[in-house]
Amino acid sequence: MEDELGVVDTVDNSRARANSDRRTCWVCFGTDEDDPGAKWINPCRCRGTTKWVHDTCLQRWFDEKQHGNPATQVFCPQCNTAYTISYPPLSPLLVLIDYGEKAANRVAPVAAAGAVVGSLYWSAVTFGAVTVMQILGHKEGLQVMEGADPLFLLVALPTIPLGLILGKMIRWEDKVLHLWREYSPKWEFLNKIFGGGEENNGAIRRQPLENDNQIDFVNSTRVLCGALMLPTFATAVGNYLFKRVQSPLKRTFMGGVSFIFVKGMIKIYYRQHQYVRLAKRKIEDFQGSTSV
Repeated sequence: MEDELGVVDTVDNSRARANSDRRTCWVCFGTDEDDPGAKWINPCRCRGTTKWVHDTCLQRWFDEKQHGNPATQVFCPQCNTAYTISYPPLSPLLVLIDYGEKAANRVAPVAAAGAVVGSLYWSAVTFGAVTVMQILGHKEGLQVMEGADPLFLLVALPTIPLGLILGKMIRWEDKVLHLWREYSPKWEFLNKIFGGGEENNGAIRRQPLENDNQIDFVNSTRVLCGALMLPTFATAVGNYLFKRVQSPLKRTFMGGVSFIFVKGMIKIYYRQHQYVRLAKRKIEDFQGSTSV
């Protein structure tokens, strides 16, 4: 009886040892019996059956993790060991080419940023020069720029479009409109012009919610286009309204101030009427049938 038990224990131990020595790929869960000719590797500190993996399965898994970037380091998902990678040696020519590729990858973003900044700078310089000739006249503008220091021109001309954009971002109409709504109930004749005087001597009973501070792509493009077109409008208005002014600079300045003032008042007039219209909004009773 004891001999039979000893034989059974020996068989069980042999089966357990065979199961522990059995290799199972943790990627495809294949065994030696599934693909006897497959190459097995042990690339990490894992023990037991999880330490084995098919070379082809691990290579495919590597490709998925690296996403086409061979420099990405890959770790074992079980023991977090960094896999050791080796490549065939490169010839001196390929080493030189590889070094050039890496250097180009580092320099390309900086060069692209420099090209964009340079393009914007020279575009600003050109716009500034065109604006000077537009305001002073072609001949006089060229004479002024030819007589100026080149370094001064390289610094001053780009500030012209920058100053126009920054000036356009000053929303003085909002300040005027705020003061208007605060003090307008005292002036009945202005309430009749701008609206809001029908109820409570100009006081609006319901204050509608406005979203004037919203900055989106459309408003940004309007600011940019309006700022860059201001010299053209100022010159046109100045030449039309102030023909008697001899100085082109003064004429353009007066035309620009007039254009900004009239445009701002039109905007204030429109926004105030929209404000009053929203304040008088009514929600009507439902007139249809209530049956479903």
